[in-house]
Amino acid sequence: MTFSKLVDSVNSKGPFQWLIVVLLGLPILSMASHNLLQIFTAATPAHHCRPPPNASAGPWMLPTGSNGKPETCLRFVHPPNTSLPNATRGATEPCLDGWVYISTSDSIVTEWDMVCDSKKLKEMAQSVFMAGTLVGGIVLGSLSDRFGRKPILSCSYLLLAASGSGAAFSPTLPVYMVSRFLCGISLAGVTLSTMILIVEWVSTRLRAIMTIWIGYFYTFGQFILTGLAYAIPQWRWLQFTVSVPFFAFFLLSWWIPESIRWMALSGKSLKALKILQWVAAFNGKKEEGEKLSLEELQLNLQKETSLAKAKYSAADLFRTPFLRRVTFCVSLAWFATGFSYYSLAMGVEEFGVNLYLLQIIFGGIDIPAKFITFLSMSYLGRHTTEVTILLLAGGSILALILVPSDSQTLRIVLAVFGKGCLSGSFSCLYLYTSELYPTVIRQTGMGMANVLTRAGSMMAPLVKITGDVRPFIPNLIFGTIALLGSSASFFLPETLNQPLPETIEDLEKWSPRAKEPKQEPEAEKDSQRIPLQTCGPDPGPS
Repeated sequence: MTFSKLVDSVNSKGPFQWLIVVLLGLPILSMASHNLLQIFTAATPAHHCRPPPNASAGPWMLPTGSNGKPETCLRFVHPPNTSLPNATRGATEPCLDGWVYISTSDSIVTEWDMVCDSKKLKEMAQSVFMAGTLVGGIVLGSLSDRFGRKPILSCSYLLLAASGSGAAFSPTLPVYMVSRFLCGISLAGVTLSTMILIVEWVSTRLRAIMTIWIGYFYTFGQFILTGLAYAIPQWRWLQFTVSVPFFAFFLLSWWIPESIRWMALSGKSLKALKILQWVAAFNGKKEEGEKLSLEELQLNLQKETSLAKAKYSAADLFRTPFLRRVTFCVSLAWFATGFSYYSLAMGVEEFGVNLYLLQIIFGGIDIPAKFITFLSMSYLGRHTTEVTILLLAGGSILALILVPSDSQTLRIVLAVFGKGCLSGSFSCLYLYTSELYPTVIRQTGMGMANVLTRAGSMMAPLVKITGDVRPFIPNLIFGTIALLGSSASFFLPETLNQPLPETIEDLEKWSPRAKEPKQEPEAEKDSQRIPLQTCGPDPGPS
């Protein structure tokens, strides 16, 4: 009996699966708030230059731009109704006395004047947050393989609660960025540990549906964020509100059992057996659980535990040819998904529609997108699903280049469709990647994959700055990278209904070369040939 079948015998379809999904899913509701928080806390309201202190009490008219709208970063040097010559009267200057913001709410933009020459700081703040998720993916992935999934998950909850609350009371922009960087690190730990625990606890047939359920927690978290942002217009209180619940999640995490796969492969077979028996009793299979013995568990894991004693690192992700291919293709797919997703998810403000309404639409598309992704993964397979949705996402982003800026409805439809495809890509990749990598390096592989997607999401805000040169450049880059991710996914193997590989050798059996029939040596073939003379008389020379 394989280890997967052994676990499934007491852990198949039962209430424990739903308990683990609820315990791990509730924090995901608030995790969406942190990922997309700057849509609201960094919103840029309408603004214009503040008049000089010595300006007259009358209206201080602003110069107008080529689009006929008042300039946001320039003002007249002198009031336009003065008796100065026309050339002098029309002279302009930057906003030397700050800005006037036309809004009833505040944000980090209004508090630290991140507009005009300083508007790049807004994109930099989001990039710093994503840089934290990148560092977290590198550091916490290997620590989770060494110390376990549960300790990293609990520590990540606590760090997110502390750093998120710290960001709410940041006195300066640098302190705010450091706090958000720490938020990014902790979010990476939450994401990695949550998905690995889901995959390693549920049975093979339930992996897809449980992964989608976790994804739906994130989707509904987007609606919660929109409601909170509407009810709490002050950015500091909004930041604090979405951070405090993680103190409770930290306490709740002690009820989450450790992965028995990790415990068994880390030499903690007795503890793994006790947890398996507890799960069997919880699922109403107490007799099946009592039949399990430590000897049986160790026998089924004899090969895996001996191999797990070796130390694995990120370098092992490139040890064999087939594993190198998987790592390269998965990494490019993750990079393309993160890179393109955050270009759309964080660009809601650019479409000029009510920010709260548009965010509900952008979040709502995830509901049908993830359901369709689940059906496709379950019936067509992970491989076909990932290739297709990245292809559609890249096409929709490139199509935005051809749509004029005044056709806002069509632009919104394309952006929402692309965002839905990329959301489905995330759901597929979390499951697909965890099924591709062997248990001994699964968390390291997931960490590497997340490093790439966080690198993409970190670069996305910086690429959007290139729109100041030519408006079409960002979408051209985002769409092209999505198509490259789809092409890379084409070379990955299918994992539908396949048991989780425990070792690197198990994964190598999926290689196309390993599946090719071995050709017999020529000498052996000759020995098996029947001599011609046994079939009749010698025909002689032709």
